[in-house]
Amino acid sequence: MSKAAFVAVDWGTSSFRAWLIAADGTELAESRSSEGMLHCATSGFAPVLRAHLTRLAAPMEAPVLICGMAGARQGWVEASYLQTPTRLDALHAGAIRVDTDGDVRILPGLAQARADRPDVMRGEETQLLGVTEADFTGIVCIPGTHSKWIRIENGAVVEFATYMTGELFAVISEHSILKHAVEAEAAEDKSGFAAGLASALASPTSLTNALFRLRAAQLLGFETRSAGAARLSGLLIGNEIADARTRFGADRPVRLIGAGRLGSLYREALTTSGFTVDECDAERASRGGLIKAARQIWGARF
Repeated sequence: MSKAAFVAVDWGTSSFRAWLIAADGTELAESRSSEGMLHCATSGFAPVLRAHLTRLAAPMEAPVLICGMAGARQGWVEASYLQTPTRLDALHAGAIRVDTDGDVRILPGLAQARADRPDVMRGEETQLLGVTEADFTGIVCIPGTHSKWIRIENGAVVEFATYMTGELFAVISEHSILKHAVEAEAAEDKSGFAAGLASALASPTSLTNALFRLRAAQLLGFETRSAGAARLSGLLIGNEIADARTRFGADRPVRLIGAGRLGSLYREALTTSGFTVDECDAERASRGGLIKAARQIWGARF
């Protein structure tokens, strides 16, 4: 059996994922839970990590490399943002060491410190490292609660934009008048998604009007509530893609870091919008980025 080299941890707002990794990059064991940053704000970070290290049967001397919200201002220890432009293969230089048992380090996030387009990311930078080559040039899309679009030139992040698409879907469908227009269990409706997407791409500046028309069409008998969630999803994702096309262009393939149904929706929407899509798995991207950074930090172990 391969010998463990380090532990890779992706610590999100509401999730925890850890992998015991061998020197050749092989995953030896994994441990996951819902003990994200919000949970640890009251329970503490160190006890959660120790419990997962035990589950992984990680050697006591194995170092730990963490990405994600554990390094946020509200997290375990703040890992200050690196400012764009930043080479992805230099992320390891911004890692901070945690004052705890063993060698535990947290990777930094990235900040776009521009008064006209301020933006930040934490966790996605590690995914980018995991799925790009040292000389990669292109556009990457990472769907999620807060979707990211990133422009990379020769391995350096030079510009990015965040879209609150996923959060808006939750807020609108749960706390607005449109809660009466959606059925979550019917969100797979392909024709509803396609209709919402087409509407947003055709007229991205009329989003708020299109949102109200979704409800009005049901009240007047033109549409059914069963298609509401899918149409809402299409409208919001389409609006995001329309803006991203203007900002980043559509002349180069988009590397999509996605997973599950959301990844499938974005792949469909991007293809419909005229993009060529190169898809990568989100979890594999995080793990791959942590492995690359760990090799730069603890090279002698690999």
